[in-house]
Formats: sequence, C-alpha cells, structure tokens
Amino acid sequence: MEFRPQRPARILSRTDAWISTLDHGLKTLAGVAPMARPAPEAPTPDAPLDESQRKLAASLMRVNHVGEVCAQALYRAQALTTRDDALRQHLEHAAQEEIDHLAWCADRLRALNDRPSLLNPLWYGGAFAIGSIAGLIGDKVSLGFVIETERQVEAHLASHLTRLPEGDRSSRAVVAQMKEEEARHAEEARELGGVELPAPVRGLMRLAAKVMTRTAHHL
Repeated sequence: MEFRPQRPARILSRTDAWISTLDHGLKTLAGVAPMARPAPEAPTPDAPLDESQRKLAASLMRVNHVGEVCAQALYRAQALTTRDDALRQHLEHAAQEEIDHLAWCADRLRALNDRPSLLNPLWYGGAFAIGSIAGLIGDKVSLGFVIETERQVEAHLASHLTRLPEGDRSSRAVVAQMKEEEARHAEEARELGGVELPAPVRGLMRLAAKVMTRTAHHL
C-alpha cells in the first residue's frame, strides 16, 4: 500500500500554528514581543511635563497599549482560523506591524514612569475570542471586523493627538505613526474583500471599546 503522509502533515501544521499563536500571546502579555522597527522620532526633544501632564500622557498611552494588545489577539486569532494561506500571511504581516506599535507604547509608558493595564490578559482573551468567531464565520466577515476595528482605532488615536500634552512630542510621534498605519490596515482589509458589518454589530464594538478605554485609563 502506498504511504500517504498528507493527513499527519496537516495535523502537525495545525499544531504548530496553535503553538506559535500561544507563544505570541505569552510574549505579548509578558511585554517581550520583539519589534522590527524603531519608534518614530519626534522632530524636537520633549519638553518637561508637570505631574498632571505626565499622568495624562501615561493614561492615554496605557489605553493605546491595550489597543495593541487587543490587535495582536484579533489578528492572531483570524490568522489561525482562516483557510486562505495568502490571507493568513497578510494578517500575520499586519500583526507584526502591530507588535511594533505595542513595543512603542510600552517604551513610552516606561519613559513616563508608568505601567501597562493590569487587565491585559482579560483584554487579550476577549479580543482573541472575537477574532476566532469572526474567522470561523468567514474571511469576508473577519476582514470586516478588521475594517471596523481599525476605523475606530484611527478615530481614537486622532482624539489622543488633541489630548496629549504638547511637550510629550515622543508620544505624539508614536501616535501619529500608529494612526497612519491603522488607516492603511483598514483600507487593505477593504481591498481584500471585507464586508461592512451590520450597524448593531458596529454599535456593540463601539460600546465594548468605550468600556475598555475608560477602564484602561485607570487600570
């Protein structure tokens, strides 16, 4: 009888995918995920911040850090559930850019003498569940979640650019670069066939994001 190894190979590949996803998740939560690009540089040095300005900047960057933790979970879950190899590569590439964002935000928190959200495992788990469900429904819906998520994140980052202290030029440079790349991720997802999500779903996503950002501002 002819030996056919295809089925064991697929099982091994799936196992490897789960191990890789778990590894990425642990690195994300531990704050050791490696970045591929250095943080954007401010055009001029930061100005001294008083304590209220430091606290505000740190709170906003903690919220941004939470957003990047969720982005890692979302993209990794979607990459794990899609059966389209090309789409999987695209999602993994986008996730790598989001790792850079995650590291940039973590660096800013350290520079501002503050910490990430204490609830990051909760945020990661929730986003991973949403990404998994969207991916299992289908690639077009999964990409639709990317579009809506990135649109909301882009608007959220735009609001932070109006709230960050003028003297915290390093954080402002990071947020501006992140905003530009989130907008591109949304456009790429649309070009790949992402569908517009129903209004009630978009509303629920906005509500969940509001709860998350308000909580992460303090915790």
